Amino acid sequence: MKTGAFIVPTGIGASIGGFAGDASYWARRFAQKARLIVNPNVVNAACFSGITENMLYVEGYSLDEFFKGKLNLIPSNNNKIGVIFDKSIPQNVLNVHINTINAVKTVYGIDIAGIEITKENVGIEFFIDHSGISTGNVKNLSTIKDAGEKLIADGAEALAIVCRFPEEQGEDYANGLGVDPVGGVEAIISHYISKELEIPCAHAPAFDDITISTKIVDKRCAAEYITPTFLPCILLGLNQAPKFSKTEGINITDIDFLIVPYNATGCVPVLEAAKREIKTFAVKENETILNVTPVNFAKTCVIMETYDEIMESF
Repeated sequence: MKTGAFIVPTGIGASIGGFAGDASYWARRFAQKARLIVNPNVVNAACFSGITENMLYVEGYSLDEFFKGKLNLIPSNNNKIGVIFDKSIPQNVLNVHINTINAVKTVYGIDIAGIEITKENVGIEFFIDHSGISTGNVKNLSTIKDAGEKLIADGAEALAIVCRFPEEQGEDYANGLGVDPVGGVEAIISHYISKELEIPCAHAPAFDDITISTKIVDKRCAAEYITPTFLPCILLGLNQAPKFSKTEGINITDIDFLIVPYNATGCVPVLEAAKREIKTFAVKENETILNVTPVNFAKTCVIMETYDEIMESF
């Protein structure tokens, strides 16, 4: 069976994969044909997850290191997951998340290594920058790292991080327009922890308002409007996140193909795949706010109109 990667970068307004698990349908189809590396943005869907047993759930920083040939992936499942909570999360919101952990443990048998509350407030700010990309600031990343180190010492093999966010997305996102406003700063958190602690991780935001919306929203972001917590999807993904190694496991030389949005081909995986002549499919139907096309980068890119067209070529 082939091994490939299906990537939709976070915070760039992808028309497929820029909302809540809305690229899952295609990832699940490709995973029927090949062992598939996915970034969390592809399959995370609040209380749902598009993850399947034939997928490897790999956060963005580690994904870049893998494509650079600096990191190997050892397939794993039933990982021991440590959960980090931001100290500033109100008790009633924390209680909902603890109930969520217990529910996911009960239904799926997820192994929770422990829970750690940061010693200090994390301090999240998020916004859309002048170029239209989702980004933000984290005032105290080190307090997350300290909590992560404690959980690793207690046996955690992956880390789920939940930070308190100011109240979120406006009407544009709910109507299926623009960019997910929280994705960029979530990537800052996960990139930092992956780099510093060299362990699989993923982030879910916590909001003070835990009431469930009754308004009708765009179907691509609907998963985020029917639940007070986004924690289930990252627990399900981290459950089978691959372990990292410098010497063993799946190497970049084992990758047969890469699938990315057409105008987002300036990312590290595409550039590294080009160096190694790994076939890269750039999909036109998946539009983003970027304008980095195969004309500018990656001579090995094969331009495809739709994901379905790629499926037919397998």
